[in-house]
Amino acid sequence: MSTPLGFAQSTVGRKVIMALTGLLLVGFVMGHMAGNLLVFNGPEAINGWGALLKRSALVLWTVRITLLVAVGLHIWAALTLTRLNQASRPVDYARRVPQASTLAARLMRIGGVLLLAFIVFHLLHLTTGTIHPGYEFSHTDVYGNVVSSFQVPWVALFYIVAMVALLGHLTHGIWSFFQTMGWSHPRLDTIRRTIATVIALMVSLGFIAIPAAILGGVLR
Repeated sequence: MSTPLGFAQSTVGRKVIMALTGLLLVGFVMGHMAGNLLVFNGPEAINGWGALLKRSALVLWTVRITLLVAVGLHIWAALTLTRLNQASRPVDYARRVPQASTLAARLMRIGGVLLLAFIVFHLLHLTTGTIHPGYEFSHTDVYGNVVSSFQVPWVALFYIVAMVALLGHLTHGIWSFFQTMGWSHPRLDTIRRTIATVIALMVSLGFIAIPAAILGGVLR
């Protein structure tokens, strides 16, 4: 652990990497959600936001590469820590009885796999336009892409299910971040839980509001 590489390969180092990359990704999804909600202000607002994001190719690709690296490191840390846990207990419990763990914690791995599949679909769906069921993709009409795509029920429902998984992932992830960074104390548990829950609900419900509004005919 005397070198950065040695620290990164240690159990503590991997937990820190997962916590810090998770924090970066939480910041991104909060900003992404806020930008997406501009769809409720009409085509001009959301299309203007989309054009602004693409104004500088250097900035856009710097952000994209940073996020891809963060996601890759986050997944690597999660997978290797899981393998270390499995290796430390080659014989599983005869019966699993959850103690203090929450439902979000127990479903963290399944939720992570679902979110990874969602990210790939989302990029092909609303970023590159490779997948565009039921509508013609436009690189300039963000509003039209969003409204037309979420008028397809299975697409909207897939997004909603993925955001429910994100709710659980964020709740447990933000809670664990405080513990990994050494900022945990029994007297602060209520505050930590409240912060994690509020942020997770805010982000997830913000994302869900868009396909739900389109399915319900509020946005056309």
